[in-house]
Amino acid sequence: MVTTINNRPSATSAGSRRGLARRLLIVLFLVLLGLRTASPHAVVFAKEIEKTGTSAGLWIGTSTVNITPQRPVALSGHHRTRIARKVASPCMATAVALESRQGDKSLEQAVMVSCDLISIRGGILKRLREKLARRLPDLDVQKVFLNGTHTHTGPVMTNGGRYAIPKDAVQPEAYVDFLVDRLGELVVDTWKARRPGGVSWGLGHAVVAQNRRMIYEDGTAKMYGPTHVDHFRRVEGREDHGVEVLFFWDENKKLLATAVNVACPAQEVESLQAVNADFWHETRLKLRETYGDGLCVLGWCGAAGDQSPHLQWRGKAEDRMRKQRGLSRLEEIARRLARAVDDAYEVARSDIHYRVPMVHVVKTIELPARMVTEEEVADAKTRYDALKKKKSPNPGDLYRLKLVLDRYQRQKTSPFYAMELHVLRLGDVAITTNPFELYTDYGIQMKARSKALQTFVIQLAGPGKYLPTAEAVKHGGYSTAVRSCAVGPKGGQVLVDRTVEEINRLWDAKQK
Repeated sequence: MVTTINNRPSATSAGSRRGLARRLLIVLFLVLLGLRTASPHAVVFAKEIEKTGTSAGLWIGTSTVNITPQRPVALSGHHRTRIARKVASPCMATAVALESRQGDKSLEQAVMVSCDLISIRGGILKRLREKLARRLPDLDVQKVFLNGTHTHTGPVMTNGGRYAIPKDAVQPEAYVDFLVDRLGELVVDTWKARRPGGVSWGLGHAVVAQNRRMIYEDGTAKMYGPTHVDHFRRVEGREDHGVEVLFFWDENKKLLATAVNVACPAQEVESLQAVNADFWHETRLKLRETYGDGLCVLGWCGAAGDQSPHLQWRGKAEDRMRKQRGLSRLEEIARRLARAVDDAYEVARSDIHYRVPMVHVVKTIELPARMVTEEEVADAKTRYDALKKKKSPNPGDLYRLKLVLDRYQRQKTSPFYAMELHVLRLGDVAITTNPFELYTDYGIQMKARSKALQTFVIQLAGPGKYLPTAEAVKHGGYSTAVRSCAVGPKGGQVLVDRTVEEINRLWDAKQK
């Protein structure tokens, strides 16, 4: 069942006075700059004001839906097959629809959907958009994006021989049909529920993630490597403990929804054998205790390809503190995130914006692909052939080696990786997406170089291949090998540069 906050909007008249006010605002902007002849940058920004309107009203819709199947289901995220026959916590999808309006005229749109899934497998967004185009002619379906929270205890969406799924369990194709139908209803209800509202933003902090790649004396790295051994030297990369938060309000300053952006994947209970939304379930419950049962919570995983909520050091001290509080590990993470949201809320509640600049850029960009070398393809073929000779080879191992062999053939004619990039300006903040498990260093670059007051980086808005740094590739280990990465460090830097370019383009003229 789709749960929707559903106050119907009332019509707003658009008159010549609004157009005159908008033109006067543009003139005032140019005068304040002291420009007798407008510079190209000033003209660009003035046109953005004309298009989206600093005085344009914001309309908001929010809703959530359960995307958990009722039958047993295979779980994503591990090499072995796991069949869940019970639900520890439901996997949910949550949506926020935004529309910038001048009177009855729609100026800009965005529909953002967060899903308790490992990622957004190929083809799902395309099918959803096709469905929405038939049902919502007034929605630009290219302005819809999805992201996964990276739970490793959510349903499998594609197989290709990777898992041995029994007949009594939901097959991946059937689950995707179910998922697309649910997401379609969710977006339709969210879009139809939009009404005048406001937005505010804030920053909190929470130690949720730790870098999971350990460096040793010999210069090698290991994911989840031991830290108590004599040859442990350091943690490979950085962590980002900032929690970027958006708040969405109705006309009466009632909080409708919040988007919480934390650089940590939802995989604390990743090895269990039950459907589980991981720490986002406990976080939603915790936030609703404070802000109301109807609160919609979007979980946005920031750049966190080398991060994890698993404790890599100081584990005994952390466990002592948690147990003294009477909390599970998931509840402890939720407590920290809720405190970060509370901190942001204290500032954001008194700075609600009902009229904001809104610009949503959607582009397909090409990144240099991580090329499979002759040595790598030879190694993959040798290992693949050896596994095929075994009586009961692991289907997951065969699947990953076959991907390397197929990529080697494709790269001869297609040396690029095409991805859809979303960049959204909403008032003083920027929101951007990527399809990867993006190493945190890249996300920090984007935030540091962005001219927005706050920058929300959302990973896993697509299939979810790792994108490691050059340092990580040098050290080796899982998440850096060719079978794990469609794009390498060169492509990662191109992604950063293109993303920052698109963000700053929306701020450059104003800053000049």
